Amino acid sequence: MNESTSIAERFRSKFGANPRVYRAPGRVNLIGEHTDYNEGFVMPAAIGMYCWVAISPREDRKLVLRSDEFSGTVDVDLGSAEIRPRRMWSDYPVGVALQLKQMGLPLPGANILIHGDIPMGAGLSSSAAVEVATALALAEESGHTWDRVQLARLCQKAENEFVGARVGIMDQFISLHGRKNHALLLDCRSLHFEFAAIPENVRLVVCNTMEKHELASSGYNQRRAECEEAVRRLAQAMPGIHSLRDVTLEQLERHRGTLSEITYKRALHVVTENARVLEAAEALRSGDIARFGKRMGESHCSLRDLYEVSCAELDVMVELAGKQEGVYGARMTGGGFGGSTINLVEARFAEAFAERVARGYEKETGIAPKIQICTPAGGATLVEPSDLQE
Repeated sequence: MNESTSIAERFRSKFGANPRVYRAPGRVNLIGEHTDYNEGFVMPAAIGMYCWVAISPREDRKLVLRSDEFSGTVDVDLGSAEIRPRRMWSDYPVGVALQLKQMGLPLPGANILIHGDIPMGAGLSSSAAVEVATALALAEESGHTWDRVQLARLCQKAENEFVGARVGIMDQFISLHGRKNHALLLDCRSLHFEFAAIPENVRLVVCNTMEKHELASSGYNQRRAECEEAVRRLAQAMPGIHSLRDVTLEQLERHRGTLSEITYKRALHVVTENARVLEAAEALRSGDIARFGKRMGESHCSLRDLYEVSCAELDVMVELAGKQEGVYGARMTGGGFGGSTINLVEARFAEAFAERVARGYEKETGIAPKIQICTPAGGATLVEPSDLQE
C-alpha cells in the first residue's frame, strides 16, 4: 500500500468520507542560506519526502483538522473574526486558511487529515510543506486555480504573520516549483527562477544530526533583525539601498565603521553568500561539480563563523563528510541551530558514504543520525485518484 492510499484509508476511518489527497515536498538548500529574506539568491531542490493532506468538504464553515503525528482534533470556525494562534502544529494550516480568506476566497468548511514523512526540526522545511499542501488543497477544493508564485507568497505570509517565524520565501517556493532531477536558482527579490540539472552521477545525501531546531523561538528572528539593522545603518551612507542584496563587498568594507561587530559579521555573510550562489550556479551549468562543492564548504564556514547559526553536531557532520571518498561538497542546510547537512556525493560512493558518516557521527556524539540518499523531486501536486486505489 502506498502512502497516498494509506492516508486516504485513515481519512475514511476518521471522517467517513472519500478524500482528495495532495502532497508537497520538503527541500534541501544546496547553497544560499539566510539570503532569501535579504532579497538575495538561493539554490534549493525539492526532495522525495512529503507532507500529505487528505481533504473533503463539509456543509458548515468549520475547518476540522487532525494529524497523524499529533493527538487531538482542532476545530476552527472560518466565519469567526477572532481566530488566534494556538502555538501548536495547527497554526500552519490555519494560518494558510486565514490568508486565503483574506485574499477573498470564499472558503467552505473542510475535514483535513495531515501526514508527514519529513522529519520535524531537521532543517528540511516540514513547515513549508504543510503550508503548501494545505494551501493547494483548500484553493483547489474551493474551485480556484492559483498562480504558484502567488501561492508561495501567501504561504510565506501565513508563517510570518500567524506562526510568527519571519522566514523568507525560498521554502514555500521550491515546494511548489520543484522539478525532478533539478535544483532551482531563485532571485528572491524578483522571484525570477531558472532550473539547473543535477548530474545523473550525483546524489544528494541528507544527514540529519537529530539535533532539532525551532525557528520561531530560536535566533532566526534575531538574525533577520540584525540584517535589517545593518541595512538601516548602511543606508545613512548609501541612500537608496533596500536590503543587503544592494550592497557589494567593497561598499561593505568601506562603510564597516558604521556597523557594530555583530551586524558587520551578519552582513558580510549575506554579501559573500550571494556571490557564492551565483558562482555555484555557473559551476553547475558548466558541469564543474568540484567547484560547486568548494563553494558549499565556504558557505558552511561563513554560516558557522559569521552568521553563527551552526552548532557542534552540524560541524562534526560536515567535518566527517569531508574525509569521505566521492564527496564534492558538504554544508549545513536550513535555518541552522541544529537540523541537517546536505552533501553532494558521487553516486557510486553514496551508500558507503552514508554508512561511514553514520558510524563516525555516532562514535563522536553518541547520537545515531538518520541519513537518506535523495535525488531532486517534483513540486506539490494533487495525487491522481487512480493512485488512491490498492
